[in-house]
Amino acid sequence: MWWLIAAVGLGIPLVVTAMPEFGMLAVGAVAGAVTAGLGGGTVPQFLVFVAVSVALIAVVRPLANRHRRQSPQLASGIDALKGKSATVLERVDGGVGGRIKLAGEIWSARSLDGSQVYEPGQQVDVVEIEGATAVVI
Repeated sequence: MWWLIAAVGLGIPLVVTAMPEFGMLAVGAVAGAVTAGLGGGTVPQFLVFVAVSVALIAVVRPLANRHRRQSPQLASGIDALKGKSATVLERVDGGVGGRIKLAGEIWSARSLDGSQVYEPGQQVDVVEIEGATAVVI
């Protein structure tokens, strides 16, 4: 019973501080309670608590930190349009530019290389978005 009270006691700071280590210690306390329920003595209960808690902190915490440092895989907004293919609707060049159909919308566009010209019907790739203009190759 004391292990379950300890698990709840460790769960409260987990919720309040959002520190996952408290949750891992709470799981260790539940493991200690299971050991007590199976008839284990005080020393085995404590050893199970320590072993489970340390194992979780040693394995889960580095994985969580690595996951937290990764940038999101889902691009949105303008970033989602970079690298997409588009169809030229009006002649696109490096000067005045033209129009392309990109992701179902019509965008103004200009060539990345000022000397390159793309005619209507050609497929181009969006390199970047500058304001409301797509830069294409």
